[in-house]
Amino acid sequence: SFYEELLSHGILKPLTAPVEGMVVREGSCNYVAPQGISSVVKYYLEQSGADVSYEQHVTRISLRDGRWEVSRREGPPALFDVVILTMPVPQILQLQGDIVNIINESQKQQLESVSYSSRYALGLFYEAGTGIAVPWATQYIADNPCIRFISIDNKKRNIESPEAGPSVVVHTTVTFGSEHLDSDPAEVQQIILSHLQRIVPSLPKPSSIKCQKWRYSQVTRAVPNCPGQMILHTQPLLICGGDGFTRSNFDGCIESAMSLAEAVKPHL
Repeated sequence: SFYEELLSHGILKPLTAPVEGMVVREGSCNYVAPQGISSVVKYYLEQSGADVSYEQHVTRISLRDGRWEVSRREGPPALFDVVILTMPVPQILQLQGDIVNIINESQKQQLESVSYSSRYALGLFYEAGTGIAVPWATQYIADNPCIRFISIDNKKRNIESPEAGPSVVVHTTVTFGSEHLDSDPAEVQQIILSHLQRIVPSLPKPSSIKCQKWRYSQVTRAVPNCPGQMILHTQPLLICGGDGFTRSNFDGCIESAMSLAEAVKPHL
């Protein structure tokens, strides 16, 4: 039903662009978000009617008179009746305040067992009208020590237009990501570009480039038995979830969201 709803609103569309080197699982169906994956999140936030605050870096969670006091890097702390944490699991364990003692030893062990792969993403942006002469929209690379995935993003999303310039997205291998996790980003960018030049020598010079470190890319080991969520404190409710409690794909995120919703409902 989630797919049907998103398809009916044009937020998801079936993937029709040619993809080289993709492992296709029998019975699976692949989709693309023409306006980017953030459009899925924005759609659900709009449906919820929630008042959303962005760029709030949470640092501490403590109990105050039967409610949760949430402190952030900038601005005063705020009080909440229910707190749901869906950031990467290692970041939950980095939070300060009463939460440190509220997480019991068994839960702590389960949370500490979660692991993620790390990679870099490189975006190359071009002026409108620039031609990128390759026969594919997306390609998985099997034999390069640095690059695993290249996408001509406007082709992949099937939204080529004369007004918008094309863009290329590159993802590194997991091994390269872990080996260069603390390297100088400018140095990493040059290494990726040199490999990209060898793989796609016809690629024109971009007008701008963005290199992004993705420390918590995909879950390689989830919370044991993939419960979807974990209640850390009942009254008031403090609960955590996300792909670290299932798996890193859309289905895994939906499973965790449904599990979280069921657990939170009695507290509303």
